[in-house]
Amino acid sequence: MNNNKYNCYIGVDVSKKSLDIAIEGHKVFQVSNIISGYKEFLKKISKETNVLVIMEASGGYERNFMHWLMEQGVSVSIVNAKRVRDYAKAAGRLAKTDVIDAGIIMQYGRIFNPKPQIMKEPGLENLDILTKRRAQLVRLITLEKQHMESTPEKMKRRIEKHIKTLQKELKVIELEQEEAIKQDEGLVEKMDRIEEIQGVGKITAITILTELPEVGTLTNKEVAALTGVAPFNRDSGTLRGKRTVYGGRQVLRSVLYMAALSAKKHNPILKVFYDRLIAAGKPKKVAIVACMRKLIIIINAMIKFGQRWQETA
Repeated sequence: MNNNKYNCYIGVDVSKKSLDIAIEGHKVFQVSNIISGYKEFLKKISKETNVLVIMEASGGYERNFMHWLMEQGVSVSIVNAKRVRDYAKAAGRLAKTDVIDAGIIMQYGRIFNPKPQIMKEPGLENLDILTKRRAQLVRLITLEKQHMESTPEKMKRRIEKHIKTLQKELKVIELEQEEAIKQDEGLVEKMDRIEEIQGVGKITAITILTELPEVGTLTNKEVAALTGVAPFNRDSGTLRGKRTVYGGRQVLRSVLYMAALSAKKHNPILKVFYDRLIAAGKPKKVAIVACMRKLIIIINAMIKFGQRWQETA
């Protein structure tokens, strides 16, 4: 949640071709999801001050509008669609149309006051695009390899050919990632710091920088919550439940999990930490999550204070 309060909350329901826009006290209106529509939107809200525009993540259709607004100095928050729908159900708003959705998003924003997005630096934005494309290619290659196991021999050759094509494209993307990093001195420095940590490889470092652009500006609690490794209470009355972790940025959690698996074996600090938790009777999954939390907190501190990795961390 955001500590800043805004004078005007605007909900936007995004589709491929249009934007349905809800402003409190005004009738919902629609503009095209292109530059001319964005300018029309900005003109209609010109009298509003201290504005927060709230949108759901919509498969990338929100990206151009978000970037354009941020370039104009307008605060934008991209919120989890499931949380908005849960709020709508709790409020008894079960009907679903673009107009209703825009209103619900606006109300959600006004009540929960979500944090605005941070403007990514140009180099980081380009790296983010490349990283997402790399992830898509890796998924496609994995899927095709799975198809190979149950495919007739005649079809296998075609699948093998497709896999080779995807692998070539993967190498091209990885070279472009390296070039994008080299073009930005800030990225080079951050990458060098993160990759010093045993158990953290290049792909993990890139993912952390692209999925968590706030890294280096957060408190320990904030970075753990955004990553989805902060423990939350499950208590009620006299009952005391286990602490659980949930939420956070899924892609980030996935790479941190793999990094923690490696670090608990090869990183002196995290190996001792993990072994101590296991010796204390903690389940292996709990110990792994604790390693993930310690890892991201260390990375956040290294970037925030300009520190290098030390085995006494």
